[in-house]
Amino acid sequence: MSLIQELQKRADNKCELCTAENNLYVYEVPPTSNANTDNSILVCKTCLDQIEKTEQLDANYWKILTETMWSEFPAVQVVAWRMLSRLRNEGWAADSLDILHLEDETLDWAKKTGDHELDGTVEFHQDSNGARLFEGDTVVLIKTLDVKGSTLSAKLGTVVKNIRLVHDNTEQIEGKVEGQTIVILTKYLRKG
Repeated sequence: MSLIQELQKRADNKCELCTAENNLYVYEVPPTSNANTDNSILVCKTCLDQIEKTEQLDANYWKILTETMWSEFPAVQVVAWRMLSRLRNEGWAADSLDILHLEDETLDWAKKTGDHELDGTVEFHQDSNGARLFEGDTVVLIKTLDVKGSTLSAKLGTVVKNIRLVHDNTEQIEGKVEGQTIVILTKYLRKG
């Protein structure tokens, strides 16, 4: 039996965090080196996106954790604890954290990523108007920019296609202007 089949059987074909029944995926609870039923859980797409911070955290959505945090499976407990920790500014989440007891080994696992020390906000690349940017988008410069270390000047209105997001800085993207790859501050562009 495959890992996903084992998890589907264990979870009765439901997300182990929110009980949704559609678009289910295997989530390997970090840090892991070899996925198995002990270190993986079955989650829906909505949970996965918020766990992996590809979507903004929705506190109301996670209120279901007050029920599902009592799972007998340590991997589910770890993710529930991490999500509750990210939501700790919500009264219900703080109360849940207070009553959720994890075995020492499980608590150590939950703390290993350090994710619990962060709040629930997620920062995304946004243009000058606040529109979210994605890999491959086309943008337009809203200001003429002199490129450092080059004689190139990227003019107002220049279209930059197929951008790449700078993953460790949400205020920068990379794009090609006149065949040269440059870094552009997101405050100087708008989505095309």
